[in-house]
Amino acid sequence: MTPDASATHPAGFNRLRTLVMLLAIASYLLSMFHRVAPAAIASDLAAAFEASAASLGVLAATYFYVYTLMQIPTGVLADTLGPRKILTLGGLIAGVGSLLFGLAPSFEMAVAGRTLAGLGVSVAFIAMLKLIAVWYEDNRFATLTGAVMFIGNVGSMSAGTPLAWAAQTTGWRAVFVGIGVLSLLIGVLSWFLVQDRPGAKGAKTPAGGMAALVDRTAWLGSLIAVMKNRHTWPGFFVNFGIAGSFFAFAGLWAVPFLTQVHGMTRTDASNHISMYFAGFGIGCAIIGPLSDRIRRRKPLMVGGATLHAFGWWIWISSGPLPLGLTYSLCAAMGAVTASLTLSWACAKEVNPPLLSGMATSVVNVGVFLGPAILQPLVGWVMDQGWQGAMEGGARLYTSGDYRGGLILMAGFAAVGAAATLFVRETGCRNIWRDKV
Repeated sequence: MTPDASATHPAGFNRLRTLVMLLAIASYLLSMFHRVAPAAIASDLAAAFEASAASLGVLAATYFYVYTLMQIPTGVLADTLGPRKILTLGGLIAGVGSLLFGLAPSFEMAVAGRTLAGLGVSVAFIAMLKLIAVWYEDNRFATLTGAVMFIGNVGSMSAGTPLAWAAQTTGWRAVFVGIGVLSLLIGVLSWFLVQDRPGAKGAKTPAGGMAALVDRTAWLGSLIAVMKNRHTWPGFFVNFGIAGSFFAFAGLWAVPFLTQVHGMTRTDASNHISMYFAGFGIGCAIIGPLSDRIRRRKPLMVGGATLHAFGWWIWISSGPLPLGLTYSLCAAMGAVTASLTLSWACAKEVNPPLLSGMATSVVNVGVFLGPAILQPLVGWVMDQGWQGAMEGGARLYTSGDYRGGLILMAGFAAVGAAATLFVRETGCRNIWRDKV
């Protein structure tokens, strides 16, 4: 670290910075849990609400619908109001939504609860990126983003095997009630403990950090400037394709596919979700530091996205596979998917530093728009071939039904891989003043 305020006040500054980041990461953990939770309890939800595949897809995707709509507003709010206020409000809304989802007596109430939960946690990631951009030096952004995403994937992993176990032990409803209470607590703590930037209460700003907020009266012009920058958009399409296929599968359809087509137990199938996100977390921990070390973004993005796209054809072209191979495939696809995390660094580095919240939020829209479209679309395709088979109140689908859905996800992955070719190499530095 370069000499900065932490050198002048090492204990107080570092302690404050750590506390701020811990609360932001806690909010992000819950957002990742909600993102993929339907996969582990898909059969429970289908039975509880007598839902078809398309309806189940809509229930899961409501999170992504509201998350998509909120990304750009969240970027604006992060740059104007600051992370503290939006993390507080987000935690309270997510808590109410999770409680409503866990207590829902009907499908419609469950949709409303998941929508509120999605609305609440939709601010967590952008607020966290804003805090990293403000509290740390520019040349550590990708490394720290990868590190917190590695930690955040604990939330995703907890929505795999642990959630499946908890759902069978205490019931899925009790789990979401508990998560709701935890969200409310994090929201309250954020109000009292999070600081938007160094200097807010006497701390000094690290060299390379950003202390100022954007003028609230000029936010629209700033947002337009970010969106008019053609180098902002490749990252959006990278995320749309890669994250779209990744979260549509790991966030909903993987467990039903692995149990019904590959003949796995629910526990084994849920273990695969945890393996997916373990691979993704490890990839996040590696890709950011590696990119910062070699001072390149684009080659890692192109390579990771291409490998991810090819991985889909193993699922499509093969029948039941040995457990060792399916675990390895999930881990590998999760790891290479982590290359998309560099899209946020690239977006930040081709736009003015003060607009980092808006820039990262624009490309982050793709992460949620992709699954929002793909989860129900895959379910609709599967329903077209359904022959009426049922088990435990949930529909059973054939390998042919799933094949159509897998082809859709492979197509989205190919779009994401193609988009990496148009990403501008930044050399791990902010180049917005250069001719773009």
